[in-house]
Amino acid sequence: MVLASDEMPMNFSTFNPDLHTGPLPSPCINICQIDAKGLCLGCLRTLDEIAVWGDASEADRRLIWRAIVARHGSAV
Repeated sequence: MVLASDEMPMNFSTFNPDLHTGPLPSPCINICQIDAKGLCLGCLRTLDEIAVWGDASEADRRLIWRAIVARHGSAV
């Protein structure tokens, strides 16, 4: 994974999409494998969420992020 010098990989356990200012970042961490439940092993998004991300509004991206955070919390 290539990161700009000021970028850090996403920390799903501490990221809060409701407190984030500015455009929401993509949750992709370049570990793109879909598990038996239909979730990406890297970002915990569904295939539908991955497909719509590029055209999603900030409100829709926030909803996707909330789902990711909830999934991460239930997986821990």
